[in-house]
Amino acid sequence: MVKIGIIGATGYTGLELLRFLFFHPNIEVSIVTSRQFAGKKISELFPFFEEYADLTLQPLELEKVVTQADLFFTALPHQVSMDIVPALLEREKKVIDLSADFRLKDADTYAAWYGPHKAPKWLEEAVYGLPELYAEEIKKARLVANPGCYPTTAILALAPFLTEALLDTHTIVIDAKSGVSGAGRGPKLATHFCETNEDMKAYKVGTHRHTPEIEQELSKLAGEEIKITFVPHLIPISRGMFTTVYSHLKKTLTTEEAYQLMASFYKEKTFVKVLPPSTIPQTIYVRGTNECHLGVKVDERTGRIIIMAAIDNLAKGASTQAVQNMNLMLGFPEETGLKTFPVFP
Repeated sequence: MVKIGIIGATGYTGLELLRFLFFHPNIEVSIVTSRQFAGKKISELFPFFEEYADLTLQPLELEKVVTQADLFFTALPHQVSMDIVPALLEREKKVIDLSADFRLKDADTYAAWYGPHKAPKWLEEAVYGLPELYAEEIKKARLVANPGCYPTTAILALAPFLTEALLDTHTIVIDAKSGVSGAGRGPKLATHFCETNEDMKAYKVGTHRHTPEIEQELSKLAGEEIKITFVPHLIPISRGMFTTVYSHLKKTLTTEEAYQLMASFYKEKTFVKVLPPSTIPQTIYVRGTNECHLGVKVDERTGRIIIMAAIDNLAKGASTQAVQNMNLMLGFPEETGLKTFPVFP
């Protein structure tokens, strides 16, 4: 059994990791940390985790924590992970970081969107953890930067068409909508029930921190620098994400041809389902799963392609994707512990 640690185990992503790792046949969660709840049993805080009755949350004392696991998930806020991850790597541990601290390859770009980077030497080594595109690199990695939820949908939607140079890359618009859990467990006025229920709003228009991450990965796929228009929205559901991408096509393409191209691109990818043109993705059909459902239509009247993606923002957008990366890093079948039906309705 491989021993696994979760640093920051009581946030939404940490709890989702605990939920899925319990059913993994090859690992044991041996250490969990929490600043706020150190000393408490995880089952005391969350009675549904009674199977973890012997697991007590520990303070983040690195010299003690580092000896207790072989691979660590760091489920910490941006600019906090960079203080912890290097110490784990220097002690020969594998790390999957769920923050944005190691996703961007350029320290100056990171600084412009997040603030100064205190561990830039690790940026080049970090592998961007989107298994559908980078599985071979992930298998050999010590440090995997788990993608953001919005970037996961945008990149998976666009990858088949960018690699074939079918899009006018100056016209890409990404319209994305996320459930409230994407803001984390910490109480905030903007995500208070009365502020979000029966409401929908755009936020951080043109300034969202996932923008450079999306542009970095799309530029890599296209072989040219890409700038996007990215507009995120908050919608009144707990979990789920729906992204619609628009772009002008560089050549004539029918909806059926676009569907066949996308289906061929992902035909060997367990967790990506390309739906036929008659079916539109829905967040409720991926709720609580590691799946991404994709759909595509071509508006032949305007020469625009419309690509749709649905994921669970806490799962494929965060924690289950991290488990998928863990499986690759440890040499397990990619789907181990992750095959499940959605929570429906």
